[in-house]
Amino acid sequence: MASNVNPTVRRRRLGQELRRLREQKGMTAEEVAERLLVSQSKISRLENGRRSISQRDVRDLCGVYEVEDQRIVDSLMEMARDSRQQGWWHTFGDIPYSVYIGLETDAESLRVYEPQIVTGLLQTPAYAEALVRGALPETSSAEIEKRVRVRMRRQDRINDPANPLRLWVVLDEAALHRVVGSRLVMREQLERLLELADLPHVTVQVLPFEVGAHPGLNGQYAILEFTDTADSSVVYLEGVTSDLYLEKAQDVQKYALMYEHLRAQSLNVEASRQLIDRMAKEYAQ
Repeated sequence: MASNVNPTVRRRRLGQELRRLREQKGMTAEEVAERLLVSQSKISRLENGRRSISQRDVRDLCGVYEVEDQRIVDSLMEMARDSRQQGWWHTFGDIPYSVYIGLETDAESLRVYEPQIVTGLLQTPAYAEALVRGALPETSSAEIEKRVRVRMRRQDRINDPANPLRLWVVLDEAALHRVVGSRLVMREQLERLLELADLPHVTVQVLPFEVGAHPGLNGQYAILEFTDTADSSVVYLEGVTSDLYLEKAQDVQKYALMYEHLRAQSLNVEASRQLIDRMAKEYAQ
């Protein structure tokens, strides 16, 4: 197995395989936890890919599930070994949303709805810094710098000539009016937004105020999709102290339908560009 496998995605695939083996055995997570003298939450986190999986964990679980085919055991053990490798983001130390970064790094496409700010993958360094300072006022300068550097590094996926991320962003009009940093920062940010929106794999639409109530009023979310059919789509909901990842097909489908409504209610690409351009010129005055 290649050494540059994304550890987050590898861990997620391994968790899915372990869940499949448990279900084939007809056991509940509680029953497995009881057999191994561990908590039920550990089994759930292993299967959801939210916890690092050791080769010992794989060995013990395969024993409970009575997996007799050694090739399957060896394959799962190799996946466990790969999943414990470090992704590029680990070089920055403790990152609160590292699981999401791992998924984003491997995603084929990403659909984002942002009700308040320009989404992270389209931010300028100045906008990102001002945003972090405002959102986390007690954060040290060193931590702010680290977060900005991580955010800029994430943007490599957009500019990757071999495998660019297909990105579709719906921005509430509020994101254009909320002055983050200064008017100069906003002008540069909106000009950058226009530049990135010209890329063939990036689409930006603005949801205008005049729409009124709409399906996105509950807040920001992102839908990640992957090339490998073994990797199910994920809905990501960012929280203050913890994040939520939804992978059940019915949950993903519901958010995908909501996104279609948001796209339909938004200005088309050209009208969105005109509005962003007009706002950028207003900030330049």
